[in-house]
Amino acid sequence: MAVVATEWSTAVLPRRRPTLRPAEIAAAAERLEACSAQEVLAWAVATFGDHCAIVTSFQREGMIIIDMALRLDRSVRVLTIDTGRLPAETYEMIDTVRARYGVEVEVITPDSASLEAMQTLHGPNLFRRDRALRRLCCHVRKVEPLERALEGLGAWSTGLRRDGGLARAGIAKVELDEAHGGIVKLNPLADWTRERVAAYTASRDLPEHPLYAEGYTSIGCAPCTRPVSAGEHERAGRWWWEADELRECGLHHRSASQRLDLALAEVHTRAATASVNGTGTTRRTA
Repeated sequence: MAVVATEWSTAVLPRRRPTLRPAEIAAAAERLEACSAQEVLAWAVATFGDHCAIVTSFQREGMIIIDMALRLDRSVRVLTIDTGRLPAETYEMIDTVRARYGVEVEVITPDSASLEAMQTLHGPNLFRRDRALRRLCCHVRKVEPLERALEGLGAWSTGLRRDGGLARAGIAKVELDEAHGGIVKLNPLADWTRERVAAYTASRDLPEHPLYAEGYTSIGCAPCTRPVSAGEHERAGRWWWEADELRECGLHHRSASQRLDLALAEVHTRAATASVNGTGTTRRTA
């Protein structure tokens, strides 16, 4: 199928943020589902220009998206979320990407007031005590920073694959992202397998996260990620103390939780109170 930009061309960037109606996104999704990852990215760059960004944690899939997108246009934005609990090797990857591709990596961090309130209320390692508290930690450190990062964008790209877990099995290559204001969410590698990802990485000699060599197959925050054993699913090392096979951080899949909502409301109230009082702290009140 022909796309607006050829596979490795330089697209002309639109100056204003383009917006597509849901019906237009659905039509693009149907049209691009049979296209290659490069063609999906070419369409996105040509359609959204610098209003399209790659959001990555520098795993193999993310590195493939970065490599493909920068071959299309050197001005494609690269964003990452620094949760404050990342392994040292992930920070090394940020420097590696900067040096290899000569691009800026926009580092997005959690809101300091919310982070302080959460840790004051529940401690720094709240994620091990309770699933709702683990999701609260993910929300404050990942979900909310992503929401801020996507403001003003028309599209963002992930490295999700359908075989990456039950919650991801039904993803399309182009989706309407209702959680972020109806923008476009891209999953160019949706139909790739883990083996294809590894083969492409090797064939292009792409930078590789050092933790893969230590048995990690999915890499997130340091306290919540471990190497996997032979026969385990690639995401078995994420929040392994939880029994739910659908366990996710909330960036790509959200499920309702009254306990999470209550905990999040408490954090936001405490953070707002500290801000209004100008104390910079979140002390409990009598």
